[in-house]
Amino acid sequence: MRQVNALRIELSPDLRDALRVPLEEQEERLRRELAVRLYQKGLLSFGKARQLAGFSKWAFHELLAAEGIVRHYDAEELQADLATLETLG
Repeated sequence: MRQVNALRIELSPDLRDALRVPLEEQEERLRRELAVRLYQKGLLSFGKARQLAGFSKWAFHELLAAEGIVRHYDAEELQADLATLETLG
């Protein structure tokens, strides 16, 4: 059984009102912003950051590009991609 730990951030009403994002979009937007910044700073891997954001691999890649963030691409990912290419022929 997988355990899920929740991270909860409570914003005061005045801070929620000051946030320039509609109330119904705030949680999703804050998760996305947190995921992007943690990835950018190297605190989360690409896979974990996209999981936090709730995006597919390609959608998160596009989000990073739109934010002007260069994807961290290490030797392990390169080897996995090369193996995939070999499998595909």
